[in-house]
Amino acid sequence: MRHLIDPMDLSVQEIQEMLDLSNDIIANKDKYSEVCKGKKLATLFFEPSTRTRLSFEAAMMELGGNVLGFSSADSSSATKGESVHDTVQVVGCYADVIAMRHPKEGAPLLASLKSPVPIINAGDGGHYHPTQTLTDLLTIQREKGRLGNMTIGFCGDLKFGRTVHSLIKALSRYENIRYILISPKELQVPDYIRTEVFENNNIPYQQVESMDEVIGELDVLYMTRVQRERFFNEADYIRLKDTYILDTKKLKNAKEDLSILHPLPRVNEISTKVDDDPRACYFRQALNGKYVRMALIMKLLGLEVE
Repeated sequence: MRHLIDPMDLSVQEIQEMLDLSNDIIANKDKYSEVCKGKKLATLFFEPSTRTRLSFEAAMMELGGNVLGFSSADSSSATKGESVHDTVQVVGCYADVIAMRHPKEGAPLLASLKSPVPIINAGDGGHYHPTQTLTDLLTIQREKGRLGNMTIGFCGDLKFGRTVHSLIKALSRYENIRYILISPKELQVPDYIRTEVFENNNIPYQQVESMDEVIGELDVLYMTRVQRERFFNEADYIRLKDTYILDTKKLKNAKEDLSILHPLPRVNEISTKVDDDPRACYFRQALNGKYVRMALIMKLLGLEVE
């Protein structure tokens, strides 16, 4: 029995197999419409989610399966003090696979130690978000035709953004990728990412505070929100916040084939005027999330289609 807790749980070959299956699902949706008939997915979301929870549910339903679960801790027995491993052992009696989001880092890993069915980490605190990483990889591959030989910029909250941490780790196994990290000093990537991922593997990276000076170098721009609550004082936030808003003016200096990704939700870090630019990929990215989760559910349940 396999679980998916950390994006590094999957080898590069397994990731490529997952992406190939996702692309086949996109091209041949009808072929997969009953592959999960009689199977059930439980969505245990101890914190709010829109895209991730609904994309898991849509994925299972399009595979012909059924869904049960809850969308907040308030509607579960966690309010009565039930532990995570008790919850998954019980839910594992009713479902064939569990997608779990939890505010505490490591909670899905703990759940996997006791669960009788596969556990999928749908986000644990500021730690990892492996299915978003698979979504991002599928989007980059479909938009650029490759997963190496590129310059990728990460912009915004790089300190607490679990999607950023997961994607940086996953991409570190592909060749000839240069990273440009765009953030205020207060929100730079954690030391362990710089040490374990970049420095220990001799991967080139650059840290800057201005998007304008580097946007012309990027093949992919991964935007995230600069969060007011992460700053020590309001003055610093006001001083920096507009620096990290992507608008049509900034895009004039970008490559014509730039791919703009965002894990969503968006607040104001990408102008809505950018949505009509063909370089904006974030809504296609959200759709890709459904297909890659369909592929993942199939893989973890050991299901295949002729």
